[in-house]
Amino acid sequence: MIYLDCSGVHFGSKLDEKHLFEWAMEIPGVLRWEQDTLVVRTNLSQASLRDLLALFSRYQIPMAQLAQFRTTRNEGWFAAPKMYWHSRVFGKLVR
Repeated sequence: MIYLDCSGVHFGSKLDEKHLFEWAMEIPGVLRWEQDTLVVRTNLSQASLRDLLALFSRYQIPMAQLAQFRTTRNEGWFAAPKMYWHSRVFGKLVR
């Protein structure tokens, strides 16, 4: 299991807060919430990882913690520098 810190999120309303918790639970591989911590399986499908990326981006949850999901099977798309999440997950490119 992997524990993802989702604390510090600023919600626009109670319904907005409710949606974060509900939407996360709809992602295959998400096991449960433990207060402000999202507990997920260690192996996620491409679709589930993409959904987590979108959810974390939408709610401005620190995305660097998603870097631990990088594998040889997904690095072609997940770690691609052109992806909108790349700098937020892996840091800035150094040239």
